Amino acid sequence: MIIDLPEDKDPLYYVWGEMVPGIGVAASTFAAAVYEHTTLGLREFEAARLRVAQINGCLFCQDWRTERDGTTVEATFADAVTEWRTTPDLNDRTRLAAEYAERYALDHHGLDDGFWTRMKAHYSDREIVEISMCLGSWLAFGRLNHVLGLDSVCELPSHAVPQQTGH
Repeated sequence: MIIDLPEDKDPLYYVWGEMVPGIGVAASTFAAAVYEHTTLGLREFEAARLRVAQINGCLFCQDWRTERDGTTVEATFADAVTEWRTTPDLNDRTRLAAEYAERYALDHHGLDDGFWTRMKAHYSDREIVEISMCLGSWLAFGRLNHVLGLDSVCELPSHAVPQQTGH
C-alpha cells in the first residue's frame, strides 16, 4: 500500500470518499454511473471491463463480476476475454468490446479506419460513446486502485463471506 490509512477505515471508502472529497466523491459517482446507467449488454460490458482490469492488473477489478438481474457471465468468461483474438466463446460484438478495451488502453493512436468500420458495423454511435466513457472510467480508476495498492488491501468479492439472514 503506497499511502497510509487509518486502521479503522475501509481503504476504498476512505480514499474514494474522505481523503479528497471534492474529487473522490465525483470520481466515485462517475465510476458508479457506468454500472447504473449502461445500456450495453452484459457480455459486451464485462468483456470491455475485464480486459481493462487485466491490463491494469487491478486484483479487485479482475475478481469483480457485474451482476444484472441475478445474472453474471460464466466462470470461464475472463479466460475467453484474455484470448479474445482466438476463442470461439465470444460473438463479434463481445470480441470487439475486448479488442476496443485493449487498444483503448494500450494503443489508442492505432485505432484506424479499419477498426472503426468494424466497430460501426456492430455498435451504434451512442454505444461507441458509452463504451468509450466506460473504458475511460475503468482505465483511470482501476489503475488508480492498483497503483496505490488499494486492490491488495481490499476484500475481493470472491472472498467475501455471505451475510446470513435470519428467519
